[in-house]
Amino acid sequence: MNAAQLKAAVAAQLPDLVAIRRHLHAHPELSGNEHQTAALVAGELRSVGWRVQEGVGRTGVLAELGPERAPIVALRVDLDALPVEERSGVPYASVHQGLMHACGHDIHTTVGLGVARILAPLADQLSARVRLLFQPAEETAQGAAWMRADGAMEGVEALFGVHVFPSLEAGSIGVRSGSLTAAAGELEVEVLGEGGHGARPHQSTDAIWIAARVVSGLQEAISRRLDALHPVVVSFGRIEGGKAFNVIADHVRLLGTVRCLDLELHAQLPGWIEDTVKAICTGYGGEARVRYRCISPPVHNDPELTQLVADAATELLGRQQVLWLEQPSLGAEDFAELQQGSRATMFRLGVAGPEGCTPLHSSTFRPDEACLAVGVEVLSASLLRWMEACR
Repeated sequence: MNAAQLKAAVAAQLPDLVAIRRHLHAHPELSGNEHQTAALVAGELRSVGWRVQEGVGRTGVLAELGPERAPIVALRVDLDALPVEERSGVPYASVHQGLMHACGHDIHTTVGLGVARILAPLADQLSARVRLLFQPAEETAQGAAWMRADGAMEGVEALFGVHVFPSLEAGSIGVRSGSLTAAAGELEVEVLGEGGHGARPHQSTDAIWIAARVVSGLQEAISRRLDALHPVVVSFGRIEGGKAFNVIADHVRLLGTVRCLDLELHAQLPGWIEDTVKAICTGYGGEARVRYRCISPPVHNDPELTQLVADAATELLGRQQVLWLEQPSLGAEDFAELQQGSRATMFRLGVAGPEGCTPLHSSTFRPDEACLAVGVEVLSASLLRWMEACR
């Protein structure tokens, strides 16, 4: 299949793919609960001739096409949505209050189904086995490990992935060899003080006041105690504490995330953060309990596979539409969990329309659907190129 034939085939499927994407967008499901999404995916795959397994990684779907005894090349896309109240204004907005596809996983799932439709008629001509992984629970960084535990990566020689990118225009992609995303951890801090009357704070130990010192003090310590050439980001997204307006709180709970590109430094961070937080709390008369959970290692793109994607995209889109990204992202992706032991690459899919695009996880996130054709074309061509090179 040459570039012109591929473009024509994708164009023929595009109306159906847009309809599928809009249905998925209107019916988001949270991590680990992607039951209806998985059922739709499995049905679509079976209808075009793929061999399908459901319940892989709990609510994930695995599908294969091509000869049973052949090298395996895989594509991973994710299924889950976020606990975000949608305010995008699109007519196909989420029908589930408080849930939204605010990270583009509806785009990813649709692109995966588009690739399945393009490759299905070529089943008898394929020189490798193609495996599609429709992964649950990416947002909680659990689904990749679930799928790996169920054998989804057994025998895979090369793995491809995609993620939407609001900073790039629809019609373009971004590629990068080496580090693409950061290692990430989840941080929980409990600040313990002593309650009392709001009128007499000097007779108590104010856990809210100490927690505020932890939030600011940790940022200050990062800038002064760690090497600025190895960036670390700590962001607190949730704070819980207090029972009444006139009662000094004796307990505050902070939840946050830690991001770092340097693996050696990332391994040292849990101990460093615990020591720093405890020193701050002790200094203000309180105590601290610190818990740290490693969420995901960094995504590292194989140079040869990345070049293969870039070459395929250049042929399809033109050199101007293929951008080599200078900097990695401090965002995290549990795609990294799947790539352990396999060559892999993930590229960025431009989704910004003429008026731009709000950031990922925004309640107004509204990607340009022109990205669907680009994603299907580039991934289909990349998989076919890999198979051709393996003949």
